[in-house]
Amino acid sequence: MDITVDPVGLTPPYEQVRSQLEAMIRSGELARGTRLPTVRQLSLDLGLAVNTVARAYKELEADQLVETRGRNGTFVLASRSQTNDAATHAAALKLAAAARQAGLSLAEATEILQRAW
Repeated sequence: MDITVDPVGLTPPYEQVRSQLEAMIRSGELARGTRLPTVRQLSLDLGLAVNTVARAYKELEADQLVETRGRNGTFVLASRSQTNDAATHAAALKLAAAARQAGLSLAEATEILQRAW
C-alpha cells in the first residue's frame, strides 16, 4: 500500500490519507476483506500522529468503506465492483419503473437505453 503525505500541503494530512485509501478501495486495489494496517503502524510508516490516522479511518468507517472490528483490526467493506454494482442496480430499477409507468415494452425501454448509451 503506497500512501504519501505532503506535510506542507493545503490539504490536511488526515484527508490526504483518507482520500488515498478511498481511491484504493473504490478502484479495487484494496479488495473487500483486506485488513488495513493498524492505526499505530500506519502512523509510524507515514510519520504522522496516531490521531491523524485514526481520524482518517473513522471517516472511512462513517462512509461505510471500512469496518473496525475492535482488536481484530480495520477491514475494507466495499470495493469498486460492489459500490458500482449497487448504484447500477438502483439506476436499472428506476429505469424499469419509469418505463413501466410510461407504458413502454421491454424492447422499447431497451432501445431508449441503447440510444442513450
